[in-house]
Amino acid sequence: MSERKYELLTEDTVAMGRRTLYRIRALRDIPLHNVKVGDLGGYIEKEWNLSHDGDAWVFENALVSGKSKVFENAQVGGTARVLGNAKVFGNAKVFGNAAVLDDALVFGNVLVFGDAVVHGNAQVAENAEVSERASVFSNAKVWGSAKVFGNVMVSGEAMVFQNGQVFGKAWVSGKAWVANNAEVFGNAAVIDDAEVSGNAKVFGNAHVTGNARVHGNAQVSGFARMSGDAKVSDDTKVSGWDKMG
Repeated sequence: MSERKYELLTEDTVAMGRRTLYRIRALRDIPLHNVKVGDLGGYIEKEWNLSHDGDAWVFENALVSGKSKVFENAQVGGTARVLGNAKVFGNAKVFGNAAVLDDALVFGNVLVFGDAVVHGNAQVAENAEVSERASVFSNAKVWGSAKVFGNVMVSGEAMVFQNGQVFGKAWVSGKAWVANNAEVFGNAAVIDDAEVSGNAKVFGNAHVTGNARVHGNAQVSGFARMSGDAKVSDDTKVSGWDKMG
């Protein structure tokens, strides 16, 4: 382990149930994050929660406790929480009122902010962003340059990756994929083993379920329902109350 990076201030604490968290104070400069010796940081329960190696730091009034850990060059700030057995590392940034809980992993160059929550065994990696009131949970994965925001839920073993975007009040679950430059938004749902890829869009109140595939520049909107082995591609548009599958 390198030299100690911070100390715990026993006179500045926050109670979380039966746990006591202590504000940290820098013992060395961390130029990467503009932290100087003597600067105050956020609150951690114990030194396990914030590595002395690397340039990781907890800012402002952020809370880190339990078996959770912030390490490498990661930053946690604002009133964000990293609790349970969660890990935040790489160059990841968690801030605002966001939370990373349970056994979730947030790493790479990820941004998690707003009121977003990443929990369960979910993973957010590479250059992905999760923000606003989005929730990524269960065994879901968001990676690449994907963006998940709004009041979205991504759950189950669903994956949003490459440049995929899920926003509004959309729901992606099961083993569904949203990939390439695809967008799922509004009140749309993509569940089961469905896939949305290419430049496709699923929006409105549309549901894509089963083994359905939406590729190319296709659009599924309105109250349309695609299920079973239904497939649309190219510039096809499925809308209104249309049903396929």
